[in-house]
Amino acid sequence: MSVDVAIRTTLRADDRHFDLDVSFVSEHRRIVIYGPSGAGKSLTLRTMAGLLTPDAGHVRVDGRTLLDVAAGVNLPARDREVAYVFQDYALFPHLTVAQNIGFGLARGWLNPRRRAHDDRVRRWIETFELPVVADSYPVRISGGQRQRVALARALAAEPRLVLLDEPFAALDPALRGRMRAELMALQARLDLQLLVITHDPADVEAMDGHTIEVRDGRVV
Repeated sequence: MSVDVAIRTTLRADDRHFDLDVSFVSEHRRIVIYGPSGAGKSLTLRTMAGLLTPDAGHVRVDGRTLLDVAAGVNLPARDREVAYVFQDYALFPHLTVAQNIGFGLARGWLNPRRRAHDDRVRRWIETFELPVVADSYPVRISGGQRQRVALARALAAEPRLVLLDEPFAALDPALRGRMRAELMALQARLDLQLLVITHDPADVEAMDGHTIEVRDGRVV
């Protein structure tokens, strides 16, 4: 599966501005965007996910055009088949683990019912070893479990590409190594295409993927 990104945009706030000009093409199953905080990594992911519209450029995944500013193509986030796992996981505090996982499976305003679990939700609860906490709320589970719930929610929609924004940054050092290993094992088992951003050289070494370094809004 190929990922083809070429985006340019300028963000302004008061008297400051930030220029993002990032281009890369990769057919690797594991892509790592590496660079310091403020380099433009998260902006790149948000553009790929459809959460930010750039001034110019395109995003293509497996030959499918998700964004082409010149051609007037800009698919809504829900139609891109790209899952975005936020750095803070963005779990809904008023929903249980199972409800969080099933949140994006049905359109509309109603939350998933607490006791009625979709078969797809049950599958991911088992995959991520979460049965014991399926009816718990996010505040009651560990950091590692919260990360698993966020990944399960992303994968429940069967995306073509999974974007992870600093997935290990919020974890303590002991848990960080274990979660890296779990993510690699999960990718191999499910044949996922991952794009991970990080500022940590240890993540780059552990992920051992196609590494793209970004600094000051540009690939270096």
